[in-house]
Amino acid sequence: MFKRLIYAFKSKDTRKKLLLTFALLLIYRIGCWIPVPGLDFVAFNESISDVSFYNLLSSASGGALANGALLALGIGPYITASIIIQLLTLVVPKLEKLVKEGGEEGKKRVAWYTKLCALVLSVAQAIAIVISYGDTLDASLFNGAVPLWVIGTMVALILIAGSMFTYWLGEKITEIGLGNGQSLLIFVGILSTAGSSLLATVTSIKDDVAGNLTQLGLFLFSLVLIFGFIVFMDLAERKIPVQYAKQIKGRKMYGGQNSFIPIRISATGVMPIIFATALLSFPQMIISIFDSDFSGGFAQFWSKYLGTGTWLYIVIVGLLILAFTYFWAQITFNPDDVSKNIQQNGGFIPGIRPGKPTSQYLKKISGRITLFGAIFLAIIAIIPSLIFKGIGSGALVNAFSATGLLIVVSVALEFDKQLEAQMLMKNYRGFLNK
Repeated sequence: MFKRLIYAFKSKDTRKKLLLTFALLLIYRIGCWIPVPGLDFVAFNESISDVSFYNLLSSASGGALANGALLALGIGPYITASIIIQLLTLVVPKLEKLVKEGGEEGKKRVAWYTKLCALVLSVAQAIAIVISYGDTLDASLFNGAVPLWVIGTMVALILIAGSMFTYWLGEKITEIGLGNGQSLLIFVGILSTAGSSLLATVTSIKDDVAGNLTQLGLFLFSLVLIFGFIVFMDLAERKIPVQYAKQIKGRKMYGGQNSFIPIRISATGVMPIIFATALLSFPQMIISIFDSDFSGGFAQFWSKYLGTGTWLYIVIVGLLILAFTYFWAQITFNPDDVSKNIQQNGGFIPGIRPGKPTSQYLKKISGRITLFGAIFLAIIAIIPSLIFKGIGSGALVNAFSATGLLIVVSVALEFDKQLEAQMLMKNYRGFLNK
């Protein structure tokens, strides 16, 4: 990948896209450190430091939430909105028709609905933060001449604007840069948090050299093994052979070629993990609105037994991932549609009759692969957390969560593929111009 980056910088067009991408990502990171006016970020950081739920959100945003920064909400509201809209397309017939038959105009309408939903979620989260941590508002702003509720309203509006600005940055990266903007923003946030945690661990080595070096060595060794396993499984796929019969139309012959249908083991990506963690994190978000320090009886019970990082939480997340993987696989892969397309193009799977037998065969294969994919995601969600908890690297557990590990690997591989596609396109253009 590094060799490909060197070649990419030698190409003017690719270099321009890379530099624009890096510049927009730099703007995002700067926005994650500029504090919101009217918010005492030191008191705010101390208030949320003991709440594991907010620590998890802060890790995903690269520490922006803990810093009380302009872009504290990050890309989270847009990601949640995208999930909600995708689920609604299965329930609302008009949305489903708009996605399948609306064409380019339908995609624009769905994108507008997603933006509107992201705005609503940003408003809700900003208001929840201001209500929950109203005591961290800077009352000395404007020398106390402005009421506290006005300062709270201003802070909420800034957080909402910051969230929508983050979404705009992601769209710009996708449009004029290289790669998927939203994915790259999450990628940079996770790496930033991970880098800060590693730096903090390294600087603490001087206090206990033998113990911290052993802990850091075990952690890095485990991390390399886990990353290797994720890359291996992410690239694994089952290739189903397809043959196309020869067809003579006029004086030309069509078909007669062999192809295959690739079914990836991890085709669902990180969506089942995001669904599972979001479902268990939602009660913590509701609790935080009414009980910001989690001091109530029910809040303490939930935080002790079902809070982020607890043993029961890890087990339940694993079971939910198994269920959501099958649910998401049914959305992304429809055996009936694939069988119909193969038959319409004069193709067939060797040894399988076209039509319903092909659909049943694809459904059986998809079910088996989905089972392996679900077990893989559950292992990735549970095992790293158990390993890191066993090592005792508490500061690194949230930084290298299961979702974070999968996102980092998936985005890096996807960025490498797009960079390779850009270089191939440049080579083809150079060949045609000669």
